[in-house]
Amino acid sequence: MRPEPGQVLHFSEDPTIERFVPHVAVTSSRSEPYVWAVGYDRCPDYWFPRACPRAMAWVGPRTDEADTARIIGAGCGQRVHAIEYCWLKALMEVRLYAYRLPADRFAPIGEPPHAVVSKETVAPLGPPEPVGDLFELHEEAGIQLRVLDNLWPFWNEVTASSLEFSGIRLRNARR
Repeated sequence: MRPEPGQVLHFSEDPTIERFVPHVAVTSSRSEPYVWAVGYDRCPDYWFPRACPRAMAWVGPRTDEADTARIIGAGCGQRVHAIEYCWLKALMEVRLYAYRLPADRFAPIGEPPHAVVSKETVAPLGPPEPVGDLFELHEEAGIQLRVLDNLWPFWNEVTASSLEFSGIRLRNARR
């Protein structure tokens, strides 16, 4: 599930949203209200239940081969997503929806940009679309999906490596 040209996506477990109103996200370090969405490259970061902690790593322009082999694994592609076993059932059962939004209403945020935001209320371009089988999406995108007992040892290796990375909802991971 990716946006078409001129679109960005917002993923949600709520299929009843009629318009997106800027707000300050509970998890945000920013105090300005926004509507949040993602472009094509960052959609896989959200192929999970909302509260699911996930650690993600991928090959970037400054990634060395040793880190790729050590963390992603030989022959395992360019990207890996990791979750904990306790979230596996939720990943299999979640009903996730994607809302297509007009890209021209959004601007990149973060350095480097990890999302796009709007300061205005935004109406979806159509009804929400069921995202479908999240395992299948990962497979089709060539993203390795790893299930671990605990994310922290993996996360510590990833953040100390030359790989690019993102961690979402890590406060929900086991300690």
